Amino acid sequence: MPTRYAIYYVPAPESALWRFGSEVLGYDAYTGKAVPQWHPDGVSAETWHAMTADPRLYGFHATLKAPFRLKEGSNETQLVSSLKRFAAGRAPFDLGKWIVKPIASSRPDNAFLALVPAAPPVELACLEEAVVRHFDAMRARLTEAEVAKRNPTRLSERQRAYLAAHGYPYVLEEFRFHMTLSGAIEKAREIGPLLAERARDSGVGPDLRLDRLGLFRQEDGGRFRVVKVVPLG
Repeated sequence: MPTRYAIYYVPAPESALWRFGSEVLGYDAYTGKAVPQWHPDGVSAETWHAMTADPRLYGFHATLKAPFRLKEGSNETQLVSSLKRFAAGRAPFDLGKWIVKPIASSRPDNAFLALVPAAPPVELACLEEAVVRHFDAMRARLTEAEVAKRNPTRLSERQRAYLAAHGYPYVLEEFRFHMTLSGAIEKAREIGPLLAERARDSGVGPDLRLDRLGLFRQEDGGRFRVVKVVPLG
């Protein structure tokens, strides 16, 4: 499979937030290695491992530019340089207080759990739009197979337009900042408070701050790993 890249918000590797997210998913995208996985009371280790299979592929993060292939004539060195220049011109900002929230999925009666800002600031939407538009210049167009994987018939008209224009349907007005903690599960509302309690017990502070961007790489269909992290400003 071709190499894919993504631009994510990623916490610092030494932070309590990163340790929490990696332990919930059972994977550290900085090292590319599995870590001992926490699981909620009342859910077996094996069951929770299965419940987190989808987000474990990507590592703990918040999407700003969804996975993409580089267009012909572009390479990773150029992408890193572009990311450095972009980040240097952007100031860090506070995201405010966080909550763990169930987010509806395409599967009826199921939701996935994510850590989200309780009240997203306006700076967040501005940054996401800038990331999406800036790095479109290096993105290869989607293949028919890649479009089909998004089930376009289930998308709204605007989402289909964004898929065609930006390679991902959930951008701009459809964007919602979230750091995924599970796949689509039936007991999301019951497990959500347990995840929030675990975050607090892990030392995650009451507020979030967006101060860096991470470039992730996926090779041969494997898990995404951190390639480069650059500070904003």
